[in-house]
Amino acid sequence: MEHVTGLKCTICGKTYAPGEVEYVCPDHGNDGNLDVQYNYELIADRLQEDGLLDVRGIWRYKALLPIAYNAPTPPLLVGDTPLYRADNVAKEIGVGKVWIKDDGRNPTASLKDRASALLVAKAMAEGRKIVTTASTGNAAAALAGLAASVQMPTVIFVPASAPEAKITQLLVYGANVLLVDGTYDDAFELCLGATEKYGWYCRNTGYNPYTAEGKKTVSYEICEQLTGKRGLFRAPDTIIVSVGDGNIIAGVHKGLKDMYALGWIDRVPRLIGVQAEGSAALYNTWKAGLDPVEMQPIETNTIADSISAGLPRDRVKAMRAVTETGGIYLTVSDEEILAAIPKLAQATGVFAEPAAAATYAGLLKAAGEGVFAPDEEVVALITGNGLKDVAAAQKAVRQAPKVSPDLAEASPVINGIFGS
Repeated sequence: MEHVTGLKCTICGKTYAPGEVEYVCPDHGNDGNLDVQYNYELIADRLQEDGLLDVRGIWRYKALLPIAYNAPTPPLLVGDTPLYRADNVAKEIGVGKVWIKDDGRNPTASLKDRASALLVAKAMAEGRKIVTTASTGNAAAALAGLAASVQMPTVIFVPASAPEAKITQLLVYGANVLLVDGTYDDAFELCLGATEKYGWYCRNTGYNPYTAEGKKTVSYEICEQLTGKRGLFRAPDTIIVSVGDGNIIAGVHKGLKDMYALGWIDRVPRLIGVQAEGSAALYNTWKAGLDPVEMQPIETNTIADSISAGLPRDRVKAMRAVTETGGIYLTVSDEEILAAIPKLAQATGVFAEPAAAATYAGLLKAAGEGVFAPDEEVVALITGNGLKDVAAAQKAVRQAPKVSPDLAEASPVINGIFGS
């Protein structure tokens, strides 16, 4: 980790030496999120000598991650997810090119595997015995699955209202699951208290500074995949992504800044953050031009559980991701999110859970409001697979008719489908 120079507080700017603090800036308590700082000259020298690793997944970019080259990593393939060109979507919404980055293809079916892979690797390197997190489901599943791959015990705090499929996934992986009778923010605070009391290693999003470092690898992949050539990178005009806690969009921004600092891309794309109307703390703050540091908790109510956050934990970096790139925040209703699930699937073959479908709903809404130029190249980041929450998807589609096994009896129904 000699290429890591320090950890910088996002509020006061104070920088700590590596290892001086573990999670947050002591001057600002649990709100003092830290940003990992790098020596890009050293990274460039190493890459000049060794190049990117000739492996699949996120460890290809190990030189840009806060972990030693020789550090052991979990065996599951994380990252290297497909980027699909969607010309039919581009034509429909009137933009130059649309690409769909399907991160639901990760081992536990969400982008959050990227963060958990890095955090489990760090826990292994530090000899940690138990890792914990609070989550509405995806971060928990990511941690449970990656930890299971190296036989590391986990303790996970999840709101009791989380989708049953996500809770089941945790139990299948052998996690010690505690269902919290409260919100995600309640689970988050309980997890922090348990971390302090029992000395576990905490993966909490927006609290552990390395979560965004794992998630930033999606930006490297997008820009490398756009060229179609390994080792060559090109930035799109815009990346659009759904936002809850703010950690993913912060990670996307960090990865883009890394590449720009290294001269891999010639500009940092505009970032558009999409929030559910029922969980729009960042949108409200951005719209009002307020300081995210002063943000107060709000009550949330949305079907998109993975982006439901009353007090986004990575709010400072998430706000900078949009403001520093000339982007915007926008909101979509639960009705728009549900409608986007089959729209995305039928247009591209990609099945998204509600939080991920919010990205596509936001893409359609932004296009309808004239946000994109006719020649713009847009990447829509789909963060989680639809099998995570089949119950939500069922609300968005018609029910299949039941027919007799006899063709003569079934024919009227079949003819009705095709209008004959």
